[in-house]
This record gives sequence, C-alpha cells and structure tokens, in this order.
Amino acid sequence: MTAIVTAEGLGKSFARKGSTSPPVLDGLDLELQEGAVLALLGPNGAGKTTTVRILSTLLKPDAGRATVGGFDVVRDARRVREIISLTGQQVAVDDKLSGAENLTMMGRLAHLPRRVARDRVDELLTAFDLADAANRHVGTWSGGMRRRLDLAAGLLTRPRVMFLDEPTTGLDPRSRQALWDVVRSVVADGTSVLLTTQYLEEADRLAQRVALVDGGRIVADGTPAQLKREVGEAGVELTFAAESDVERVAPALAGATVDGARVRVPTDGSVAHVRSVLSVVDDAGVAPEHWEVRAPSLDDVFLTLTGHAGHAGHVDHEQPARTTGVAA
Repeated sequence: MTAIVTAEGLGKSFARKGSTSPPVLDGLDLELQEGAVLALLGPNGAGKTTTVRILSTLLKPDAGRATVGGFDVVRDARRVREIISLTGQQVAVDDKLSGAENLTMMGRLAHLPRRVARDRVDELLTAFDLADAANRHVGTWSGGMRRRLDLAAGLLTRPRVMFLDEPTTGLDPRSRQALWDVVRSVVADGTSVLLTTQYLEEADRLAQRVALVDGGRIVADGTPAQLKREVGEAGVELTFAAESDVERVAPALAGATVDGARVRVPTDGSVAHVRSVLSVVDDAGVAPEHWEVRAPSLDDVFLTLTGHAGHAGHVDHEQPARTTGVAA
C-alpha cells in the first residue's frame, strides 16, 4: 500500500523561553496508508491534537517534515488544504441555520459550483440520515445529529484525507455506533482517515493500524491484533471469595499469577486447556465466584506501554477548527 500521509521527526514546543517544560512533540514519525484508517491513541497531552493540527496545516512544526498526498504541509500548505478535511473536537456548525443551510454555506466556502453544491448537499443529508431534519434549525438537533452534520460538512469536497480529532467524545453509545458506520462508509468510498480517540474500543473497531503516542513520540505501531500480542497471551482469569482459596489453588496451576483473590493462568485458548485449568481448581475443592477466558485488549496495550494517564507538563493546544478543502 502507498502512504498518503507521512511524518518524520516532527517536533513542536509551546514552552516559553527559559522554561523547562518538555516539548509536545519530540521526534514523532507516522504513516497513514491510502484507503485505510490510522488511530492515534495516547494519554491526555501526549501530542495527538498537535500532530493533527500540523498535518492539516494549522500549525508549523519546529522540527521534522510531513507530507499529505505528496505535498509538504509547510511549503505546499495550500495544496494540502485542497485535498483534506478536518473535523475538530468541538462541533463547528451554526445553530441558527438549518442543516441544509449549513452544508450549502460550507459548499460555497469551498467554491463548489451552485448546482454541484446543491446536489452534494442532498446526497450527504440522505447518506447521513439527516434528510428529515434538513430544514430545521440545527439548534434543535441532538448531539449525535449535529456531529453527523459536522462530518458531512467535511465530505462536501470528497477529500482524499480526513482528519477526525476525537469525533465521538460526549456521544451516547447509539450515536457513537452510528458515527462508526459513517466512518466505515467514508473509507469504503476511498477516503483515508486519521483518527484520534480516547475510546480504545473505537480504535479496535475502525482502524487497520494503531499508533500509540506518549511523550511526543510513537511508542508502538501496528495492527490492533499485533499490539495485543505484544503485551501478553490470553489467560483464564478466576476470582475467588477469599485469598485463602487462592493459596490452595495457585500452586497447582502452571504459570499462575496472583493478584489478591484473583488468579490468572496463561492459555492457548483451546477448550482442552481451559477444561484442564478448571479441573485443577475443582480437584482443589474450591469454586471460583467467577471465571473467564480473557485475551489482551487495547486497554492492556495502553496501560502497559504508557503506564499513566498523561503528562501534566505537556500542553496540547486544542482549538475548534475546520479545514474543508478550501484553498487559502
């Protein structure tokens, strides 16, 4: 596959002169393959939004270089903006306009011919299941509808690359699922997507590759399955009523690790091995309150490779933004 977005050694600092605060980005490298979704994960302040703002030409890096569609984000910023869209963390729609009026306005700003804009607005309102509410003021819409409209605005010009900065933050599970369906359809139509998110399930569901950012650098990069394998094997997890039960069982379970009243035994996931573990427990004369076979998740990857919730010293400047294929 061909990389449509590349970043090499990106550096960015917002620290004032004489400050000892670490840079937000410190040699960050990444690639987004054409026709794919790359999820950018990381603790708060790790540099995710700063990375997106550099790639979408809203910030200039202090070091390194990046290209989008073969265009340098600094030297060829105008060309980059012609082929991308950016949906920021906050919805950028006008509550006093209707849904159709919002999209029509964005189409005019993107210099679409009047008839082309009208046809595209109708197409997107239908595709995003917003046609019935198209003529109502957006201020009366639900949060999920407003977010779908925000995404629709970013697709007016059929961008080659779409940057989504935490697009489902604050949405209920039903609206989040609907938005995932939209992202899948966008990618199926040929748009490449770089997604930042704090929902690990979201990255697991949508992304072909995941890049984990910590301390302004990529500390892990691979498919969700590859990253999960790197942090450990599947295991049979058993929870007992008391630690005394654990003391009777654990010595007989090969490779067992103990955490209070919980025991974890590595497994290949086969029915035969799981049965053998449960048989050993049964022979010890104790019964677990709960047991399950659990494979590593992206939560495990996140916690193992970062080990914390974020860097208090890092400031990731986040501002509402919209770049929708408009040449500046």
